[in-house]
Amino acid sequence: MSIDADHLATRLTAAISTGSAPHGDGVGWLWPVLLRQLARGRPVAVDDLAQATGRSAVEVRDALAGLSDTEYDEQGRVVGHGITLRPTPHQFTVDGHRLYTWCALDTLIFPVVLDRPAQVVSPTPGSGEPVRLDVDPAAGVVALEPATAVVSVVVPDACGSVRSAFCNQVHFFASPSAAQEWQTEHPGAEVLPVAEAFGLGRRLAQNLLGDEASCC
Repeated sequence: MSIDADHLATRLTAAISTGSAPHGDGVGWLWPVLLRQLARGRPVAVDDLAQATGRSAVEVRDALAGLSDTEYDEQGRVVGHGITLRPTPHQFTVDGHRLYTWCALDTLIFPVVLDRPAQVVSPTPGSGEPVRLDVDPAAGVVALEPATAVVSVVVPDACGSVRSAFCNQVHFFASPSAAQEWQTEHPGAEVLPVAEAFGLGRRLAQNLLGDEASCC
């Protein structure tokens, strides 16, 4: 890689965990289960999460309170946290379910978390030129159009809201030149080829999951 991916992954993990706290608030047992439930393409009730994790409904509600920016429907069911049922620019299809993610890097992290391949479509900010890719959790990015596509990455100072501080700045661009204006406006940001961004995403997934078995 052309960057120190391990260092960047460590910094991002620390920043993201401050806001969404998969481990810092003792909810490492919930976060991956929630993502897998959302990937089924329907709202997730507290009782669903309690059954899937073997925890009480009270524990699940307390843990959800530690996850910033979680989206709920009118019935109080979870409809989004990283993966969302509500449309965003980042379309993310898994097992035939059309889902969405909060940012471009999510589409490269979550196939690893879910251990499922995904198909992604996301527009370049400004021009709207689509970036299309297929992501395999083991093989990485196995198809990419255009081949010149890149991903913008920022490292926020703090993530009280992980979505606003981090996710809203992480995009696909059709080429490095398409990202130039954005990068000029964000001088501390990195712009990575998609294959490198997948490597970063895999490190983030591993860091955020930790030893999942020990949490459950």
